[in-house]
Amino acid sequence: MAVPKKKTSKSRKNMRRAHDFLTTQSLSTCPQCKAPKLPHRACPTCGTYKGKEVIDVSNAQ
Repeated sequence: MAVPKKKTSKSRKNMRRAHDFLTTQSLSTCPQCKAPKLPHRACPTCGTYKGKEVIDVSNAQ
């Protein structure tokens, strides 16, 4: 079994973990209803994507 010869310092450990943080999701606005939505997805409020209605939201509730 491999055993490290020297202790990993706090600085080196934290530099290795620098990319493990959480990022917030970016939001874009729907051009039809101006509601916030995730990019490259159909709008959950009006059901349009790229100017076309792809989801019938009137019967979804």
